[in-house]
Amino acid sequence: MPHRQQHRGKHPEDNKLFADDCLPVLREAVADLSLFLSKGYPPDPSLALVGDHFQLDIRQRRAVGRAACSDEAIERRKAHRVPVETLKGSRVIIDGYNFLIMIESLLGGGILIRGRDGCVRDLASIHGSYRYVEETVPAIDLAGRVLRLFGVGHAEWLLDAPVSNSGRLKSLLLDQAAERGWAWDARLSRNVDAVLAQSREIVVTSDGWILDRAQRWVNLADHLVERLKQPVRILNLA
Repeated sequence: MPHRQQHRGKHPEDNKLFADDCLPVLREAVADLSLFLSKGYPPDPSLALVGDHFQLDIRQRRAVGRAACSDEAIERRKAHRVPVETLKGSRVIIDGYNFLIMIESLLGGGILIRGRDGCVRDLASIHGSYRYVEETVPAIDLAGRVLRLFGVGHAEWLLDAPVSNSGRLKSLLLDQAAERGWAWDARLSRNVDAVLAQSREIVVTSDGWILDRAQRWVNLADHLVERLKQPVRILNLA
């Protein structure tokens, strides 16, 4: 564990960047970016163009980029999304950092956004190195309780091998599972996105690239939010 604990919470400027009076502009930016994506324009230049047009801050651009998607992507994701009831007795494969950091942000009071596809996403970024925060163990606990609640038969956490501290996080996940009797495993992979995209198991992720390729996926974030006792603000940018 690190020598000093930190939170996966809000950025100091988030109250200003995502104030209520900013939301109409952000939603318009999401609509414009989604239109570009629907017409087949490349994502990065399109986001730069939209961000410059609306004079968005870097975190606002990140939010817009994560909330937007093409009309084709929405239809594809809807077609491959499975209801949470499907989890009973099923095997799932979890996009480890994507899922865990979203829960950490949720518990830490960080900004969460809801995109056009209905998925809840955070604005955090690990930049090649993952650091434990005070919300890490509570986030693992919440994930385990929700997976058990829906009767998941077996869960496999997939972590990015190139990210530093992945081995330590894998050990923590396995230790927590052994302690609580959870039916899950954890492993490292050098190409998590490709493994998830090709998996025949139900995928737990909100990563758009994976959702556009996965055969089956479940939107578990909403069910986590419903079971929290604390108030949660999710910005709907759809």
